[in-house]
Formats: sequence, C-alpha cells, structure tokens
Amino acid sequence: MDYTTLRVEAAPNTDPTDGIRTLVLNRPEVMNAMNTQMFVELREALHELAFDDALRVLIFTGAGSRAFSAGGDLKQRDGMTDGQWRRQHQLAEEVFLAVKDFPQPVIAAVEGHAHGGGCELALMCDYIIASRAAVFSLPELRRGIMPGGGGIQNLVRAVGVRRAKKLLLTAQRFSAEEAAEWGMVTDLAEPGTALAAALADAREIVRAAPMATRYAKLTASRGGEIDFHSGYMLDITAYNVLVSSADRLEGVKAFNEKRPPRWRGG
Repeated sequence: MDYTTLRVEAAPNTDPTDGIRTLVLNRPEVMNAMNTQMFVELREALHELAFDDALRVLIFTGAGSRAFSAGGDLKQRDGMTDGQWRRQHQLAEEVFLAVKDFPQPVIAAVEGHAHGGGCELALMCDYIIASRAAVFSLPELRRGIMPGGGGIQNLVRAVGVRRAKKLLLTAQRFSAEEAAEWGMVTDLAEPGTALAAALADAREIVRAAPMATRYAKLTASRGGEIDFHSGYMLDITAYNVLVSSADRLEGVKAFNEKRPPRWRGG
C-alpha cells in the first residue's frame, strides 16, 4: 500500500521473507511531525501489519537524520476547534495503543530529535535504540496541554516517578545518554547507526520460534502491569500452549541434530 506520510518496507539489506520491516515516519521537511494524515495512515498500516503472518519484527524510525519525530504538527493544529483537536487526538490514541499492543516485537530506532508525541511513540515501542546524538523531551505543559500518548505512564515506568515528574514539569530536554543511564533507552549507537543496531537485534529475534516470541512479548507486557503471581500464571498458561506446539518439537530436534531450526509458526 502507498502512503504519503509513511514508508513501510523490508528493512535495509534484508529480503521480505526475513520478516523484518521498517515503518518510516516520512515528513523529513518538518522533522517528521505527525499530522492528521499521518495518524490515519499509521492506524491503517499498523492494522495491516498486525495481520501480516510473514512479519516477525517491526522497526520504527524517522526519515532523514534530523529527527525521529518532533511530535504533533502544531502548525496544522493552530486554529483547530476543540472538536477537531479531539477527533485528531482520538486517532493518535488508537495509533499509540496499536503500537503498545502490536503482536510482534517493535523496536524504535531514534536519530536526532524525539519530542512530544515523537518521544511518546518511541516509549510505546518494546524498547528504544538511540543515537548518542538523539535528544528527547515532553514539552506539552508549555503548550497548555499534557502528554496524551501514554508518555506519562511509560516515562514513570521507565525512569521512576520522581525523575518523570521533574522531566514533565520542567519540560527539559535530555540526551540519549541520560535516557540510557535512567533505563529509558536500552542501547546507544553512534550517530547514523541506530537503524543498523536495531536491525542487528531484529536478526537475533527472528532466530527464535515465532509463536514463542509472541507469547513472551505478551506475558512480559501484561505481566509487568499486574502482581507477580497473576503474571506468573500468564507465563505458565502460555508455556503450556507452547509445549503442545510443533515448533517446540522442532526446536528440541534441531538442537540435538546440531542444525538451525525450521520454524512452522505453530
């Protein structure tokens, strides 16, 4: 499918059968700011990709070297009525939750600026690989609003409630190295290589059994939101499904035969 604000394509130096795709925010002339059309296209693209059986890992990145995304397009929002703003934000909410709940692993590869909704989008991914030159912020309070894309809840969980409050209330920018020190960014890359680093991780992820990968992501995501024993019950429920899978038999057989497994996805 063709989009005007996005590119969805096989990751660089991969074959479509490898199952690694990039979703590129493609408005580099405005630092990949997110307008209504981008939210519409993101919602459609994420829905299509969620039902793509060949997809194993999705990598979010931004076009150009200046920005992952500068956030919501405030030039478009200037003059919006309350109703228009709320309708656009409903689209944004659906997109951010679609990223959070995406069935396959989602990695954010961040170069340059990631502010407001751009920072929130990265936080919705399973983890963030950032260029050492990347810069983050949640400046919404200085625009008369507050983060509305899950940024507050994700930031609190990533860096702790007190540091999150400081970053929110002061709207200060912080570096990728600070974000890594606090636990928000998992890996740092040299400038211009965040996507390559994410791709290296994706190549490792696709070595695992597809169904096991989906269940591990699901139970880690949901289990982290509830008490230990309830989360462990989710783990064991998924574990017992995998015991009966063809890929469990194949994984053990391949190990004993000293060869790469041939996954069937079930």
